[in-house]
Amino acid sequence: MTDLAPRQPDATPALYDAATLAVLHAMEEAAEKHLDNIRPHNTKRGYANDWALWEEFHDWLAERTGQRLPSTAVTKGTLVGFVVWLDTIKLAAPNSIDRRITGVTVTARNEHGVEVSKAATVAARQALKPLKNDPERQARGRGKAAAVTPEQLRQMNDAVTDGLTGLRDRALWLMAFAIAGRSAEVAALRVESVVHVTQGLEVHVPAVKGRPPRDVVVGYGKNVDTCPVRAWLTWRAAAGITAGPAFLPINVWGHLGDHALSPEAVREIIARNAERAGIAVRLTGHSMRAGFITTSRKAGKREEKIRAQSGHAENSPAFWGYIREADKWTDAASEDIGL
Repeated sequence: MTDLAPRQPDATPALYDAATLAVLHAMEEAAEKHLDNIRPHNTKRGYANDWALWEEFHDWLAERTGQRLPSTAVTKGTLVGFVVWLDTIKLAAPNSIDRRITGVTVTARNEHGVEVSKAATVAARQALKPLKNDPERQARGRGKAAAVTPEQLRQMNDAVTDGLTGLRDRALWLMAFAIAGRSAEVAALRVESVVHVTQGLEVHVPAVKGRPPRDVVVGYGKNVDTCPVRAWLTWRAAAGITAGPAFLPINVWGHLGDHALSPEAVREIIARNAERAGIAVRLTGHSMRAGFITTSRKAGKREEKIRAQSGHAENSPAFWGYIREADKWTDAASEDIGL
């Protein structure tokens, strides 16, 4: 009769000797090197971007807890928190979040020697599972950021919170709109680079991410509630800041931090205030930039003047897309043709 029981190995060494361990270790290193060599360039670049987002998440977390965790702390708690952050703050699509979980765990292992526990990755994907069943979340990333309108800015003003945080938030989003600023540019603004003159503000927008700096002017607004000049002067006086970062974190006790807000914090402030105001569309940091361009164009401003404010290149497809959006009802082809 055939014996169906699995065959046991003849011998199982309890420990490898030093020479065997050295060979095994060398084989492990060679395997990792080989796998890295054959990994597509786009995959490597994607993993690098995933880790950069992981670092940004830890910076964001540090602003709220007052403690910067090591980036190598890839645990159940931090990985689930990363999923929630990508969903609620970054508004990432679920499939993108899934890929970033992989990117972080692979980078932690290959680049930092940290083996992420299976329990952590399982928990992260459990947190992700209901997001994949949400059609609205699945549709994310398939369109441009909504351009904010002056009416929506007034709605945000009407819903702004009292106190120092409200003054900062209003000054921040109005400054972002007025300079057509990217979130990273708004985060990098400095008090001494925002100069008050008779006509309004002269603002030096610093270079970020390899983009050139620019100098722009911000005039007084006709509406007191949405005037970026008055909002900035009120915030600066209330905060008592004369130098350093233009916009600072504020903790739950109303105390100012001593470092600049991150670009992510700028985006979060704008999104949170828009949601509080009940604005029907989701506004992001880029909504302020897009909104300035379309609003300025509808007001009849010249293209070169708008580009000088936003810092777009002359042949920028994004810029001309905003211009076309602003112009689509100007002398429309279907208007006054005898219908």
